[in-house]
Amino acid sequence: MLSIQLPREIEARLGRLAKKTGRTMSDCACEAILEKIEDMEDAYLAEQVLDRIRKGEEGVVSAEDMWRHRRDAYR
Repeated sequence: MLSIQLPREIEARLGRLAKKTGRTMSDCACEAILEKIEDMEDAYLAEQVLDRIRKGEEGVVSAEDMWRHRRDAYR
């Protein structure tokens, strides 16, 4: 279990959102935190891939080649 203290304005906003949506403040906070964690994980993975590309450890495909390959696959 995690306990956090929020600034009053954020807590008020969270309370208003919970009331408008008929959910608990805890549910709204959990959803917001989960969404942000997913965004941060995606950004971290993208940085890792970009680093591998820059090091020449991973290749890239142009959009033109990708669309050509896709088009040819469905013929």
